[in-house]
Amino acid sequence: MADTTRKIKTIGILTGGGDCPGLNAVIRAVVKTAHLYDYSVIGIRNGWKGIVEGEVEPLTEFSVTGILPKGGTILGTSRTNPLKSEEQTQQMLSNLKRFGIDAVVAVGGDDTLSVATRLHQMNIPVVGIPKTIDNDLSGTDYTFGFDTAVSIVTDAIDRLHTTAESHHRIMVLEVMGRHAGWIATIAGIAGGADQILIPEVPFDIDDVCEGLKKRRERGKKFSIVVIAEGAKPTDMNNFVTASSKVDEFGHEQLGGIGHLLGRAIEERVGSETRVTVLGHVQRGGSPTAHDRVLATRYGVKAVQQIHEGNYGVMVALHGDKIVPIPLSDAITQKKVDPELYEMARIFY
Repeated sequence: MADTTRKIKTIGILTGGGDCPGLNAVIRAVVKTAHLYDYSVIGIRNGWKGIVEGEVEPLTEFSVTGILPKGGTILGTSRTNPLKSEEQTQQMLSNLKRFGIDAVVAVGGDDTLSVATRLHQMNIPVVGIPKTIDNDLSGTDYTFGFDTAVSIVTDAIDRLHTTAESHHRIMVLEVMGRHAGWIATIAGIAGGADQILIPEVPFDIDDVCEGLKKRRERGKKFSIVVIAEGAKPTDMNNFVTASSKVDEFGHEQLGGIGHLLGRAIEERVGSETRVTVLGHVQRGGSPTAHDRVLATRYGVKAVQQIHEGNYGVMVALHGDKIVPIPLSDAITQKKVDPELYEMARIFY
C-alpha cells in the first residue's frame, strides 16, 4: 500500500554485488528523473559498505553526463553485508539519518535486495532495481546486464568455432552462472554449441563424452561445449571452487569445472581439448543498446515509485511493461525453463 504521508527530499542510490554493464545507465536515469520531482540525490559509494562507513557524494546532472555507455559503476560496488552484525546495522541506520537520506534505491541481485527487504521491514523507504548478469532473479523477465553478457559469450563461441574447426579440437567454454544457467543456455543456443551444461541439470561425464564421440563418428571433427561455473557432475555434491574463501553473504568463488571436464573429455574421447574460462570478461565493457534502455526504464520507474510513496517494491519487466512487485517476491532464484533447455538439446 502506498505511503504518501512521508515527505521525501533526498534519495540515496547504491550499486551492490558484482558490477555489470548498465549500472551507470540506471544511476543516470535515477538522477535525471529525481530532479524532475525536485529531489536531491546522494550516491552511496561501494554498495552497502558506503552507508555503513559514511562514504557518500552528491550526484547532480553534471555528475552523470556522459556515463550512459560506460561499463562498471561510477559509485563503486562491494559485497558487504550490513546485517552481519548489530553494530553495522545500527551504523547504517544512523548514517541514513545523518546524511538526510529519506529513501533508498538499491540496485543489485538477490544479496543486495535481501538487505533492501530487511530495510523495508525496518520501515525505511526503499525501492529495488534488479541487476545481475545471471538473469536469476524471480519476478522479472530480464535483469539488465544479462543481454550484454550473452552477447559477449556468443561472440566468444563464434571465435572458438573457427579455431576448433581449424585444429579439429574440442573446445570447452566455462561461463558464469552459479545456480542458474541462463547465460550458458541462451548464448549456447545463439552460438550453436554442441553441448550445454547448466546447474539445474546435473550431468554425467560419460554421457557427455559419448555424445561427443558420436558426433565425431558422424564426421564432425570439432565440438563446442559450454558449461556454467555452477554445473556439477552427477557424482559430485559440491561446487568446483577456485578458492575456499567466501564473501560476506557466504558465497564461494567458483571456477574450475571447465578444466575438470576438459581433462575428462581428452582422456575418454581421445580428441585434443582446450578450455577457455571467460570469467570477468563477461561483466566488463559497454552495455548493449538493450541493456542501456532497460536500465534506463528501471531507473525512471524506481523514482516514480518513490514519488508515489510505493515502497518495499522492486521494479520488474513483465512483457514490455515495467511494473512494481513486492521485494519479497523478487529475491528467490529463477531457474532456466526446462522447455527451453530441452529445445537446445535438439541441436546436439
